[in-house]
Amino acid sequence: MATLDLYSPPGNLQDLDEDGRKKWHAKISQFVDDAIEGPGPADGVLHDAPRPQFYNATKTATSDDAQDVPVRWTAFPRAVADASVSDTQAWELADSTRDVQDEYCEWSVSRNAEGKITRVTFTCEGPEYWVSIAENDRAKLLDLYRTHISPDVTDRDLFPDGETYDPRNVWNNSTSRGAMHLIQKSNTIEAEIQLAAAATIRRVIDGREYTREDELIKCGKYGDARRNSDPLIGAGVNSLARQGADITLADPVGLYLGDLATDGWETPDGSDPKSFWKYVRGDAGHPVRAVYEVPLDKGYTVGDITIGGRRIEYGGQIAEFLTIQLTATACRFGKSTAEPLTACRADAPVPAPENAGSATAEPRHVAPARSLRTSG
Repeated sequence: MATLDLYSPPGNLQDLDEDGRKKWHAKISQFVDDAIEGPGPADGVLHDAPRPQFYNATKTATSDDAQDVPVRWTAFPRAVADASVSDTQAWELADSTRDVQDEYCEWSVSRNAEGKITRVTFTCEGPEYWVSIAENDRAKLLDLYRTHISPDVTDRDLFPDGETYDPRNVWNNSTSRGAMHLIQKSNTIEAEIQLAAAATIRRVIDGREYTREDELIKCGKYGDARRNSDPLIGAGVNSLARQGADITLADPVGLYLGDLATDGWETPDGSDPKSFWKYVRGDAGHPVRAVYEVPLDKGYTVGDITIGGRRIEYGGQIAEFLTIQLTATACRFGKSTAEPLTACRADAPVPAPENAGSATAEPRHVAPARSLRTSG
């Protein structure tokens, strides 16, 4: 049995110096502690706290029976697919703005003068990490942008007011100029941690334990049922909780690119279409950035490759074949003494004003419940 010394940066990246790594650890550790505590009546929420089966791996030991359990989902936004009447409409919408790319994966498309796709870049890096880089080493941040986005990026582009890093800067706010890290409001590491923690709560309503994806997320209100990611994460984590395990997110905590399936893809020269898929950030087990691009010496582009007989015209066509994942760690199976909750998450009642009997009484303002989906 052992505890982690420090939470590692996503992908085990080496962008931070020693002081920066310590501050990153402190940030993740606080996110985890906040998620364990959960929102209570003071936050305007009932039946969502505490979460005793979720633990901080730097404060509570992970036992020898630990199992790492990956949870995977499709990168293409389910909400976009469900709202579209055709594949083309879905691909166009998904490629139009990163604000709809809400599956913890965002992409940007580069085209040549003929309008054919030459390169599609995918990222699953949370914005919190990039804020940490900016706070730790401003020059490093600029160098990373120049390496992965464009040599034309300037310090002023990233720090418009001269002091504060803007995650949605001009080089990271579209689907055509590059995607350095996640910016969609739901795509944050803090949201991932909160969601996983909330899903550790078992729910037994009217004598029946909830086990289905749809009923768990509806009852726990820990995400958006319209996504691929949230229901699957919730159900996967809750299945471990029902086995009486203690649960955390595996280090390094983050979202990671899974596999790209290229069955049904064809290239003009018969080359393996998967050979053009390259991970460019993160270690081998935790990739956070990838590029799909055909080498110039091939004489053709991504736009000349077909999927199911249709040329690739949108980045979303590729996203449909890409998986994203997180990994939960579960241990101490069968030993948890946490009792299931017997009600669904609900808003806490608004306390009556102390002078409720007065004709001039003013209603008390109560802050809304803290959202599990935060902007970071």
